[in-house]
Amino acid sequence: MLEVKNLGIHYFTLNGVVRAVEGVSFSIDKKEWVTFVGESGSGKSTVAHAILNVVPSPGRIVSGEIIFEGKNLLTLEKEALKEIRGREISMVFQDPMTSLDPLRKVGDQIAEVLMEHGVGNDEAYERARELLEKVNLPADRINSYPHQLSGGQRQRISIAMAMAFNPKLLIADEPTTALDVIVQDSIMDLIDELKAEGTSIFFVTHDISLAIERSDKIAVMYAGKLVEFGNVESILENPLHPYTKALLESVPDLWSESKEIKSIPGYPPDLRNPPGGCRFHPRCPFADERCRKMEPAYIEYEKGHFVACHLRGGVGSE
Repeated sequence: MLEVKNLGIHYFTLNGVVRAVEGVSFSIDKKEWVTFVGESGSGKSTVAHAILNVVPSPGRIVSGEIIFEGKNLLTLEKEALKEIRGREISMVFQDPMTSLDPLRKVGDQIAEVLMEHGVGNDEAYERARELLEKVNLPADRINSYPHQLSGGQRQRISIAMAMAFNPKLLIADEPTTALDVIVQDSIMDLIDELKAEGTSIFFVTHDISLAIERSDKIAVMYAGKLVEFGNVESILENPLHPYTKALLESVPDLWSESKEIKSIPGYPPDLRNPPGGCRFHPRCPFADERCRKMEPAYIEYEKGHFVACHLRGGVGSE
């Protein structure tokens, strides 16, 4: 349903060009949940924003294609893209307080999504009430302002807006980051229900344990590069990239006798001047001269399991 090819996104700042995303390729099938994981600044959210062509300034998509049901979203006319946004592809942002208008009632904001696509006034408000009940909020919340709701309730409003037209693809950009685990679980259940109704999910999180619990496939980003992509079982049982392995090992194991909490040494690189070769090599315990000089190719190591690592035969170029 969605195919991204060789996506490149740069931020042109006064301090230099930030190479936020480079050479990212992946696909999402119908009724499939794909989660992007990685540390902050790895490019996950930038890829999510690019799908709807809403990369914030001074960011710019510099290369690649984003094919949605046969249409390249990066070359569509403004009006054609507007028809797809909200109707066929919806997005739930990380912080609903910045994506919701604080001066307008939430019911007006939900109804506006519907009316922008031709739904009449009365029908739009009736549908808004239905959507509130669908996300487990009382219909009378239609008259509430965002500041009168809790963080979890505001996120439910954002999901209600995204559900307005039963989209084919839902992009969820770290929607549970600021929520406690109980509310987080209920939000994830709502997204699960959307998937059960036929919606594909593009999910962004820094929590790989959450990704493992809910996803069909996992994409691992590091320093603007997609370093591993595959189904949950293969990545959990046989992580191919050292960074993926380190992420999995950093998740606390409640059943382990060891009380040691593992972390990944070092810090992600400055993407204005990323290291040569493999971008992970300064932090990788297995790095050798190849890793420092040559960028590994992104290859299909096993059926459906992709990786970019010299250890797995991904011989690339200098």
